[in-house]
Amino acid sequence: MGHSKHSGAERNLLWAPWRLEYIETADAPSGCIFCVKPKESEDRKNLIVHRGEKAFVMLNRYPYNNGHVMIAPYTHTADFSRLSDAEKLELMDLLSLTKEVLSLIMNPHGFNIGINLGRAAGAGIEDHLHVHMVPRWNGDTNFMPVLANVKVIPESLDQTWVKLTEGFQKVKKRRGT
Repeated sequence: MGHSKHSGAERNLLWAPWRLEYIETADAPSGCIFCVKPKESEDRKNLIVHRGEKAFVMLNRYPYNNGHVMIAPYTHTADFSRLSDAEKLELMDLLSLTKEVLSLIMNPHGFNIGINLGRAAGAGIEDHLHVHMVPRWNGDTNFMPVLANVKVIPESLDQTWVKLTEGFQKVKKRRGT
């Protein structure tokens, strides 16, 4: 984290220069990725690691950390109140299942879980509600982003996709679902 003076108060800044590709290509996809990608049958290419009945889990193409996933309903809405109770319940069930899978496969020390509602809150895709889950490890913030403008993601998205899809199968089998 860097420090910057603003109105006499100290403010911490989060530097994420590795996400520049996302910012520069944010307008490139045609249509809502949370609507378009699940309709296709190319889950590996589209980074979808698990499909539920009313929602699904996909890897973030521009992750903050290995295993950064997004959980989204199939319904195109940015408003929780427009989701059915069953959709809300499945979002929470998938959040729990995904945490269990990431814990089994990646053994993180913690998680950041959040929803950005609206552009002012940081939503890159503001018209389709989605939950971010980012696994975290003690000491995972290192000197590379600060000194070299480089974020080290030690595993390819495809390798992570394989591990997580296998993890979902293992955990569901263990749960008997």
